[in-house]
Amino acid sequence: MTKTALTGVLVFDGTGLTEPTTVVIDGSLIGSDPAGAEVLDCAGATLLPGLFDAHVHLLTSDDLHALAAFGVTTALDMACWPRERVDSFRGRVPDIRSAGLPAIGPGGNHAKMPGMPEEAILTTSGQAAGFVARRVAEGSDYIKVVIEGDLLDQPTIDAVIAEGKAHGKLTVAHASSVDAYQRAIQGGADVITHVPRDGVLDAAATARMVEQGQVAVPTLAMMEAVTTKLGADGYTFSRDSVAALYAAGVPILAGTDAFSAPMLPFPVVQGASLHHELELLVSAGLSTADALRAATELPARHFGLPDRGAVRDGLRADLLLVEGDPTRDISATTKIQRAWAAGQVIA
Repeated sequence: MTKTALTGVLVFDGTGLTEPTTVVIDGSLIGSDPAGAEVLDCAGATLLPGLFDAHVHLLTSDDLHALAAFGVTTALDMACWPRERVDSFRGRVPDIRSAGLPAIGPGGNHAKMPGMPEEAILTTSGQAAGFVARRVAEGSDYIKVVIEGDLLDQPTIDAVIAEGKAHGKLTVAHASSVDAYQRAIQGGADVITHVPRDGVLDAAATARMVEQGQVAVPTLAMMEAVTTKLGADGYTFSRDSVAALYAAGVPILAGTDAFSAPMLPFPVVQGASLHHELELLVSAGLSTADALRAATELPARHFGLPDRGAVRDGLRADLLLVEGDPTRDISATTKIQRAWAAGQVIA
């Protein structure tokens, strides 16, 4: 079993940086005993937990390589099919979780995606139980419903979310308009991904999210890319909605909506986009510490992965060593010196 002692390193502890200390990588875990370890002098560097991207779409093994190269050690896929493709990504680096096939309404942009299986398209609430049961049988880690306008009526949205929860699964709702957000809030989705491009979330909406314990994955990188491509000014709404969520106390997780499919007119690339997402979150009003928590501690907590997300004895040795101090300048996360996933060097 290999052991490495990172000496003189500054550690991000969730609020700031510690004094220079020693962190031990003992096999696949973070340990405490440096005896017999290979020493790596990390003076002047900062050690972060390995990063999460809480909204990706996986297509090929190249996506995994790109994520790992930028210190992403856990990737939360928000739509990938068939089951065999999802399974081919499991047990690799990054460690992945997936929604598998999402529930969508008829006629919208998602229904028109090439290769979208017919079973993803729901037209009545009575189809929700069978849809969710099939996802659970396939091994989906959480259940996703795509809310586009009124293509799925509220009873169907509610039924998908309720069925997911009945199976003990986290539920995720896609919502990129004010109306869709209201539907996702009303339905009680655990996680709402994206933010509106057509208006700003009001205080009543954000307060209800806090009351219901809902969290947000804004994907500002994608919202910026879409509005820039369309020549629209909707990004201001997206940014201001993040500010409203943050001010209200809604937990915000870092996700990008990265997807390498060539059909997209506004690509958001795997790996590098997460670091841009952190910059966008800071520009929307998050403190640098909270932006870092959005890509580490918070997704680990809210997606039920307590074995990672912090630099602490006994947790998985998912770690990112960077030059400089990202609590002062968030762009320091891009200055990667080394990264480990379960104790193995990946970058």
